[in-house]
Amino acid sequence: MPKPVTIQPVRGTLGILIPGMGAVATTFIAGVLAVRKGLARPIGSLTQMGTIRLGKRTEKRVPMIKDFVPLAGLEQLEFAGWDIFPDSAYEAAVKARVLERGLLDALKDELEAVRPMKAVFERRYVKRLDGPHRKQGKSWMDLADQLREDIRTFRQTRKLDRLVMVWCGSTEIYIEPGPVHQDLKSFEKGLVENDSAISPSMIYAYAALQEGVPYANGAPNLTVDIPALQELAKKKKVPIAGKDLKTGQTLMKTILAPGLKARMLGLRGWFSSNILGNRDGEVLDDPDSFKSKEVSKLGVLDYILQPDLYPDLYKDFYHKVRIHYYPPRGDDKEGWDNIDIFGWLGYPMQIKVDFLCRDSILAAPLVLDIALFLDLAARAGMSGIQEWLSFYFKSPMVAPGLYPEHDLFIQLKKLKNTLRHLKGEELITHLGLEYYDE
Repeated sequence: MPKPVTIQPVRGTLGILIPGMGAVATTFIAGVLAVRKGLARPIGSLTQMGTIRLGKRTEKRVPMIKDFVPLAGLEQLEFAGWDIFPDSAYEAAVKARVLERGLLDALKDELEAVRPMKAVFERRYVKRLDGPHRKQGKSWMDLADQLREDIRTFRQTRKLDRLVMVWCGSTEIYIEPGPVHQDLKSFEKGLVENDSAISPSMIYAYAALQEGVPYANGAPNLTVDIPALQELAKKKKVPIAGKDLKTGQTLMKTILAPGLKARMLGLRGWFSSNILGNRDGEVLDDPDSFKSKEVSKLGVLDYILQPDLYPDLYKDFYHKVRIHYYPPRGDDKEGWDNIDIFGWLGYPMQIKVDFLCRDSILAAPLVLDIALFLDLAARAGMSGIQEWLSFYFKSPMVAPGLYPEHDLFIQLKKLKNTLRHLKGEELITHLGLEYYDE
């Protein structure tokens, strides 16, 4: 039997810091509060509702994940964040129109107590939004220092044992890695000099890592996908994860595409269109922000289908993604897919998917799981990129030279095997031949 990893016990309170207190963040916070009060169930959360098989099937050991690994309990969570609007979590949730007003009113006192700190924001990175609740500083480094002070104050005033940060803010414009991103020294020089290749999300990540706070990127922003911040994460021994929460249409792709590949069915084209009317939709109406999202969404099929290995089935398939801002829909996103496939002897077939989903309802449990698992990783002494959390992201982070694994089912195996490894349990290969040996 493998030896378990030493995991520091769960003590005290875990603070969850959230840049961007909009629909996703407030749905997450309100959801945790509702579950605490017994008003709802944490549907969609692997940490709260998932199980994990241990050993052979005949042993019938299938504990809940939250009983198997030491995770912070929902009653041990505290929340804080930043936003360009001064609205409390209650006011922001009412405006987001995701959750029913009756539920929000039942949680009003606790939600009103969560008031955002002034945000680090530059409109050139998110062109379709602006707000008055912003920090002022003479340099990016000055703003980073202000964020660090916010983090320290939150930790001290709430008497928190540990912290994690999960970005739930808007999608920034597309940025490619440049010289300022290549090492920590260049990055810190760029912070002092207000280098335009350093975005606000990078400033948040820098502040978090300097304070020893694990960081997860819930948007397709470049952020911690750069050598400089990965160097800092290793230096500070802090885990990082990302990027872009896997919720609606891309979730469907990571479920359907592995099935097509498993059955060796070919693909000629996959056309995806989305309409949504929340703040995310408004931001993505800007072509520069949409490009960040488009790059995140387009890579999924290539990595799953591996056209270089299966040219007869997947070479030169056409993949198009469109997102349209449509205010009447609010947070109720519709993702429509037309999939042109072919089978035996090349005969054509089609699949149509119309996913009328609720974006923040799908995202909220991911924020919870990511926060709890990042805290677990930190207590287990893990640092740098946490590839085992790929299950939650559209563009999973991986070590240089590796391709990301996008198959949802392989990602889940990787996640559960990591938990088994941490606890000294045998990894499960699903071979099963031992049941039939004479």
